[in-house]
Amino acid sequence: MKRVGIAGFLHESNTFLSVATTREHFEQASLTKGPGLLERWEGSSHELGGFLEGARRFGFAPVPTLATYAIPSGAIQSVAFDELLDEMVEELRKALPLDGLLVALHGATVAENFPDADGEILRRLRQVVGSDIPIIATLDLHANVSPKMVAHTNATVIYRSNPHLDQKERGLEAAELMARTLTGQIQPVQALKCPPLLISISKQDTSQSPALGLYEDALEVMTWPGILSASVAMGFYYADVEEMGASFLAVADKNRELAVKAARWMVQRAWERRQDFVGQLLSPAEAVRRAAQSAAAPIVLMDVGDNVGGGSAGDSTILLHEILKHGVSNALVVLYDPESVTRCVAAGVRQPVALQAGAKTDQLHGKPVPIQGKVRLISDGVFVETQVRHGGWGLNDQGITAVVETEQQHTMVFTSRRMAPMSLEQLLSLGLKPERKKILIVKGVIAPRAAYEPVAAEIILVDTPGSTSANPSSFTFHYRRHPLYPLEPDAEYQA
Repeated sequence: MKRVGIAGFLHESNTFLSVATTREHFEQASLTKGPGLLERWEGSSHELGGFLEGARRFGFAPVPTLATYAIPSGAIQSVAFDELLDEMVEELRKALPLDGLLVALHGATVAENFPDADGEILRRLRQVVGSDIPIIATLDLHANVSPKMVAHTNATVIYRSNPHLDQKERGLEAAELMARTLTGQIQPVQALKCPPLLISISKQDTSQSPALGLYEDALEVMTWPGILSASVAMGFYYADVEEMGASFLAVADKNRELAVKAARWMVQRAWERRQDFVGQLLSPAEAVRRAAQSAAAPIVLMDVGDNVGGGSAGDSTILLHEILKHGVSNALVVLYDPESVTRCVAAGVRQPVALQAGAKTDQLHGKPVPIQGKVRLISDGVFVETQVRHGGWGLNDQGITAVVETEQQHTMVFTSRRMAPMSLEQLLSLGLKPERKKILIVKGVIAPRAAYEPVAAEIILVDTPGSTSANPSSFTFHYRRHPLYPLEPDAEYQA
């Protein structure tokens, strides 16, 4: 039976954050080696789970090496990146000989010493296995795909769903490509095309136009004879790197010219619709006013500028300030605030507390809000999501968590670890009933929809300031390509 290595190194790195990502952040989320990798990811909705199921389905032996991820945050510290990559390489060496290697990467990972960290990971892995062993990688839909990533892989498969609900399917797709390659049925070759295009984060819902059209085009390309896979990466403009922006990739059987033709066709189709990918959102005041006036409930306000899934702090009080200013009651918000957690633990359940809530990480996300209330609950912050949800993590740990009910009937959830709001279990595990609230403040954009749409009367994306502002012109870039539409409206695409 063919032996295929299984590896993963995933991090979405926001280079505009002042706080770097450390090894501890990876250990807090997930860092597994050997048999522990199998135990952690077997049966999961993640692409690593797809690799493992694909091994059974397509008849090869999975050989676990190292897999790790961390919650999106700042660029990875040089020492942490070097340590983790050295350990991954060492585990890969131990696993030799191998017939193939499946690697789960993000595609927007940045280390302080390697801006194209994903490309460097693949270069190092290729160095170990040699040029004759096929490497097939999966990437997040928000990848900034580089030529270096493509140069060191035989095929690349990118998520096609945002929220990311197809991660396991993409893992299975990569596993099938590997199995067919190892049996000699196919010889995958790939082509990457990167037009000068940014796609607004608010326009990246793949269930709706205009993003839907990009993936309809990819599926159309996959009907072409000889095409094995087709992908669109909408990019991540919170990473100031050279390859930032949208990219289009096609994998063909033996025929690189066909792969180039397919990638160019997808690019041209997107470029013709480039104006559709520019976003315009409601201001915080407009959004809160609309929610307050609505007869329906709950209204979900997506705090785009404090998108934890994009690396933001998770402690913005901009929308909370607006809610208090408008005198609206019965809102719920989750804030990363270890200091408030400590004070709630010290006070105890059912005891009164006076807190300065939120806005402690930086100066980008408002000011702390003075609140008074009673501690309703202290939790260990561990929860499990059994449904298919964005991220595919399953097991989640937001650290010691405190729930406070205020005098205005607001429910404040304070966590001691940052947690992206991909699962409603984040609230349900605390005994909360989100459907009974008037307003839910959610720190995200598109990704939380899978969790919140079942309970939301309406979802409103809000143009809040912060480290994940919806408007790319809010940031000062030093390394990106020029030109990029819409930052340079006269940008041209030359095939």
